[in-house]
Amino acid sequence: MEKTLAQRLAGEAVGTAFLLIAIVGSGIMAEGLAGQNAAAALLANSTVVGAALIVLILIFAPVSGAHFNPAVTLAFLMRKDIGPRDAGLYVAAQIVGAVTGVFASHAMFGEPILQIGTTAREGGGQLLGELIATFGLLATIFGCLAGRKDAIPYAVGLYIFAAIWFTSSTCFANPAVTIARALTDTYTAIRPIDAPAFILAEVAAAAVATLAAPFLFGAPAESEETAEAKEAAPPRRAA
Repeated sequence: MEKTLAQRLAGEAVGTAFLLIAIVGSGIMAEGLAGQNAAAALLANSTVVGAALIVLILIFAPVSGAHFNPAVTLAFLMRKDIGPRDAGLYVAAQIVGAVTGVFASHAMFGEPILQIGTTAREGGGQLLGELIATFGLLATIFGCLAGRKDAIPYAVGLYIFAAIWFTSSTCFANPAVTIARALTDTYTAIRPIDAPAFILAEVAAAAVATLAAPFLFGAPAESEETAEAKEAAPPRRAA
């Protein structure tokens, strides 16, 4: 049964909130347990985020499509898979959910609820990292849509796990995540002054990936339901 708009927005908000809880909460836990071992902290954080994404997409894909990311919503808007009004509401729900997730993480770990990030993330290398991270994320989604739609949760989770390690920016790849991480001064923070450039890079990469996807992957694979509906439809008469 098709979900109502309210259900879809709730799915986006709750799913994005849990994504940020996974990002920020695991960062706080990892930093506390790893001590001065930066590699161990990053490994713990990346593993949790990748695993959480798999679960969240499996849960919420039937509800809202499990975007959890304004860049993903922009991509589907460009493909005309979602309308402008719904896309705007999705983005708002994602941002509200992301900020709520950060505040919930702070509350769980006894941190001050309201914080401002002080971790500098600037320079051309970091922005290139965000361009690569976001393009790769959208390419992962579009590639799976074209041939292995059922693999999207696992492919996205594994890609984010890997990209946290192979990109200089540690793969934000999500404007809602960037905004929310500017509101924490824990392990995964970013300075608010650095956030706009990250967001611009993420949006630009999403747009480029969306334009490139038809050339790279062709049309998305047709679902069984769509194929059955076409077979059942009466033939069109010539004008």
